Amino acid sequence: MTGFTTRPEILGTFGVVTSTHWIGSAVGMSILEKGGNAFDAAVATGFVLQIVEPHLCGPGGDLPAVIYSRKKDKVEVISAQGPAPAGATIEHYRREGLTLIPGDGLLATVIPGAFDGWMLMLRDYGTMSVREVLEPAIFYAEHGHPLLPRVSATIKGLAALFEKEWPTSHETWLPGGRIPEAQANFRNPALAETWKRVIAEAEAKSDREAQVQAARDAFYRGFIAEKIDAYLKTAEVMDASGSRHRGVLTANDMADWSATIEEPLTYDYHGWTVAKTGPWGQGPVFLQALSILKDFDLAAMNPDGAEFVHTVVEAMKLAFADREVYYGDPGFSEIPVADLLSETYAAERRKLIGADASLDLRPGIVPGFEAQRDLTMNMLGAHSKTGAVYEPTMAHLSEKRGDTVHIDVIDRDGNMVSVTPSGGWLQSSPTVRGLGFCLNSRAQMFWLKPGLPTSLAPGKRPRTTLTPSLGLYEGRPTLAFGTPGGDQQEQWQLSFFLRHVNHKLNLQAAIDRPLFHTAHFPSSFYPRTREPGSLMAEESFGSDVLGALARKGHKLTITDAWTIGRLTAARRDADGLMRAAATPRLMQAYAIGR
Repeated sequence: MTGFTTRPEILGTFGVVTSTHWIGSAVGMSILEKGGNAFDAAVATGFVLQIVEPHLCGPGGDLPAVIYSRKKDKVEVISAQGPAPAGATIEHYRREGLTLIPGDGLLATVIPGAFDGWMLMLRDYGTMSVREVLEPAIFYAEHGHPLLPRVSATIKGLAALFEKEWPTSHETWLPGGRIPEAQANFRNPALAETWKRVIAEAEAKSDREAQVQAARDAFYRGFIAEKIDAYLKTAEVMDASGSRHRGVLTANDMADWSATIEEPLTYDYHGWTVAKTGPWGQGPVFLQALSILKDFDLAAMNPDGAEFVHTVVEAMKLAFADREVYYGDPGFSEIPVADLLSETYAAERRKLIGADASLDLRPGIVPGFEAQRDLTMNMLGAHSKTGAVYEPTMAHLSEKRGDTVHIDVIDRDGNMVSVTPSGGWLQSSPTVRGLGFCLNSRAQMFWLKPGLPTSLAPGKRPRTTLTPSLGLYEGRPTLAFGTPGGDQQEQWQLSFFLRHVNHKLNLQAAIDRPLFHTAHFPSSFYPRTREPGSLMAEESFGSDVLGALARKGHKLTITDAWTIGRLTAARRDADGLMRAAATPRLMQAYAIGR
């Protein structure tokens, strides 16, 4: 059931790279051609995406990665999600007059995690030097790259704010005071100089690992941390709250933190094992949805039909409801993951999927967590606004919000990387003068109410939406996949995975099929609103399917075809044949391989 696809499913035996920008994918493939492995290629691609997709990720952002190392023969998670600074207390934010953490500005900032995550990947799994993986990014920052139309539109929408409130961003993104045109050759010379200085400090050391450590020190304990600290000591910045606030991040916060390697959370589904991050991310939502859907005969359903869409959406509603009550940083709260993924629990949740769309937020009951469930539901009931923001760069939403990128790489040895970098968008907060990048806004995912797994606390990781995926088939690492999209990430990935596994669609065909998602549950993004019963679907489902969904009670928003989702995927079969695919939506993602 493949037929015509918008692009070929890329096939090869040497290596494949797929990412959300063609230049990033080309750079990653060039690293493989030079003898680098999948980890080297992912790192170089990640730094380039910070340049060519600056409205979607940046050096001050964060990332999780799910990886397979052939040498270690192990699937692992790199957690490069920076935690809240020491000064980020609920009491302080309340004194600032806030009931929600704004989606931009300096109070939304946690410790930047992306750089350390990339360097950890390079040091422990890669083979190349700091210079080799940074030089492509330096080239595009120094010599320029074709500015994406969405970047130009984002800058245009923020030009007045930048001029009035964020002058350093005005200098960086409106050079000469002019809005850069779409596809113009755009440069970020300050960022190029930052990376050149990092290389210089790294190369003061002799061996490769020492150079990587010197680069980490330059960022977290050296000149970059010093410039961030100096800026934050005096900066008072306008944010989405309508007021100016100072940040709480310090150089000491940065100096004391580093990225970590963790065990993945996994679930078995029809011969596949899917590996995700722990509950400090939303990865377990995907696994919970699989557990609920396991006993439905999805293969017998039309993958573009109303029954399939309805069943999957209702399962996602249940899984996301549990996210709101139970997920958070397990270093600070007990998270009942074993209960949530148990067959007993899934069987009870499965019974809740009926013929009609649910309009209620229905978290399950885990023994011993009743008080936490009640506290969360009471808080959400008091914060029952509508007008949700779930995926900030879709055509139907504002161009001013940030989002995410994604990278999948597999090399000829079978090493695999699925990584979803985000944060530090050009619209997050003002550019730090002399560095060419800004900080992140991930703290907006904390609640300012005590007693929850997602309550703001120093040292705690925000419950991020970033959620790369790695699938093992019959125990063999096989599939890397993911997407940008905030709260939609699990939803789009689930549709892709189910169509690939149950309906045997190849990677490109599964990505090309019409997409859908719900905004039924509370958004992870400021102002944390929800749209009960909502279902957004592409018009390409056809009027019969959309009409059937409406009759089931789904509150439909129909979008143009090719406007939902930004999936990429890569696969390595048992015989060594590799495959890769990328979405045609937004016309910028690309898969390359040979």
